[in-house]
Amino acid sequence: MSVIELTRQLGKAIQEDERYKKYMAACALNDTDTEVQNAIGKFNQMRSELGVEMRKPDKDADRLTTLDREIKELYDEIMAMPKMVEYNESKAEIDALMKSVYYILQQAANGEDPETCPAQAPTGCTGSCSTCGGCG
Repeated sequence: MSVIELTRQLGKAIQEDERYKKYMAACALNDTDTEVQNAIGKFNQMRSELGVEMRKPDKDADRLTTLDREIKELYDEIMAMPKMVEYNESKAEIDALMKSVYYILQQAANGEDPETCPAQAPTGCTGSCSTCGGCG
C-alpha cells in the first residue's frame, strides 16, 4: 500500500473519531444558528467600518475608540454564546488531535520510530539532547 493510500485511510480514521464528529456537529449548529450568524455578520460589518474609518486621512479618534470598544464587546458576547463555546472547545480538541498526528509524522520523517515517538512535542527542557528541538 502506498503512502498516499495510507494517508487516505488515516483521513477516514480521523473522520470517524469522536472529536472530529463533535467538531463537525458544532460547525453545523453555528452555521444554522440565526443568533450566532447575525452577531458574526454585525461583527464583520463593524470591523469593516473600523477599517474604513482608519483609512480616512482625517480620522475621528472618538469614533475609532467607540468602534473598537463596541467590536471588543460584541466579540466577547459572541465567544460567550453557548454554541460558540461548544464550537471553540471542539475546535481545540480536533486541533490537538491534528497537532499530534502532524508531530508523529514529522518525527517519523526525521527517522524516529513512529511506534515509540511521543504524540506531542516536549515542553521545556527534558535534559535529553536527543529529543531536543533546540534552545529558544
